[in-house]
Amino acid sequence: MSKAFTRETDQEDDEVQTGVPALPKGFKNYITPSGLKALKDEYLELIDKERPKIVSIVSWAASNGDRSENGDYIYGKRRLREIDRRLRFLLKRIESAEEFDPSIHHGKDQIFFGATVTYAREDGEENTITIVGIDEFDPLKGRISWISPMARTLIKAREGDVVTLNTPNGFEELEILEVRYPSPRR
Repeated sequence: MSKAFTRETDQEDDEVQTGVPALPKGFKNYITPSGLKALKDEYLELIDKERPKIVSIVSWAASNGDRSENGDYIYGKRRLREIDRRLRFLLKRIESAEEFDPSIHHGKDQIFFGATVTYAREDGEENTITIVGIDEFDPLKGRISWISPMARTLIKAREGDVVTLNTPNGFEELEILEVRYPSPRR
């Protein structure tokens, strides 16, 4: 069957369905060593364990005869498509990844990729964030993407600087209290 008649598409659909934002054109896919390892681990888990398990279920379900009302077969095929879509997405991200070890900045007070930054808002509230790659961001854990407005405001500033963040509610000044990087590995 022609691909024109299927629902599956390539890159845009893969990124929409995975819930991870697309990498903007012209931006490099910087990632920390731990972030790249997590992507590779997920890829290997899916290809070595999850996919073979689902393939065996689908094979067993297909051998049972009528596939039109076979829940194991229908669910299995759907799950295989999800796994294959995620594998394509992960492979693209791994291939485009530019690993950057932030520990080379250890001991410096200027903010770059991989920095853990503690800052104070105008109301005195202190927050700590770590600037990471787009595939590693997790706002609930204080990990923000290096292309986010917050990170772009902070990058190149130093401890003690006051920077201005443009928010939907207007401008807000942030005072940078501390900049940390991971220790170099031995």
